[in-house]
Amino acid sequence: MRLVFCGTPQFAVPVLEAVISAGHEVALVLTQPDRPVGRDQKLQAPPVKQTAIAHSIPVLQPEKIKNNAELRERLEEIRPDAILVVAYGRIIPEWMLNLPRYGNINLHGSLLPKYRGAAPIQWAVANGETVTGVTTMRLDAGLDTGPMLLAQAVPIGEEETAIDVYENLAEVGAPLMVETLRRLEAGELFPTDQDDRQATHAPILTREDGRIDFNRTAKQICDRWRGFQPWPGAFTMLRGKKLIAHRLHTIKHTEPIAPGLIHLHEGRLLVGCGQATVIELDEVQLEGKKRVTASELLRGYQINSGERLGE
Repeated sequence: MRLVFCGTPQFAVPVLEAVISAGHEVALVLTQPDRPVGRDQKLQAPPVKQTAIAHSIPVLQPEKIKNNAELRERLEEIRPDAILVVAYGRIIPEWMLNLPRYGNINLHGSLLPKYRGAAPIQWAVANGETVTGVTTMRLDAGLDTGPMLLAQAVPIGEEETAIDVYENLAEVGAPLMVETLRRLEAGELFPTDQDDRQATHAPILTREDGRIDFNRTAKQICDRWRGFQPWPGAFTMLRGKKLIAHRLHTIKHTEPIAPGLIHLHEGRLLVGCGQATVIELDEVQLEGKKRVTASELLRGYQINSGERLGE
């Protein structure tokens, strides 16, 4: 097929590589503009742009696409059979949806209709799901509401973070997109409407999502920590200062500890959670300080049992 590829982060790169390897012609790549990163705010090209350049594929990085006459003219000249959309980060306008004969085909990081929205991988892990997956779908004007094409389930390991699952889904999604194109072209694939009654939402993450609520169970807190990697992570307050929990785990503890209350046990930092559960903080970082083990924090700040986190 003659394709246009829309994508931005590393998640989209395996799909772009796979469709190129499968012999499809990628006539143009659309990706978001270069953004400043790091302390020096140096401009960095998105991973999809770097991949496109390596394959000598033309790249456009429009700030806006809805009323972009120049972009529309370019795409109409290309006359793509399909437009692939993988973590592009832009809403596709109606004129673009209607342009190719096979439509705009999206790879979504969940088993639709569950986890529609901007952060499906993060919320699946944060909610303690044991299985997620990827779905290819034909985009429509709604938010991840279009008819489904193919899907593949992927297990989520107990210790896996969103970063791990992100990589797993990207690798599974690449051959799934190639198979979707093959079967569409062969006339063997027919879209299936989503059951809106089964839909759940995966909204964009905010910094506040990382704030630990110790009324949740220890498992729920750990799941949210796994899901919100690398951002917004998990944090609370200690003596009025932000305390980032870089590593934590659930433990079995016989003595009841009130939610948010610190309990020191043999140099370990335990905290009470909801439903009489307990977490142990392993690595932490106090506001303005470096990352340390919990035992180093205890030695340096003379923290006592009975102090409360979150205040």
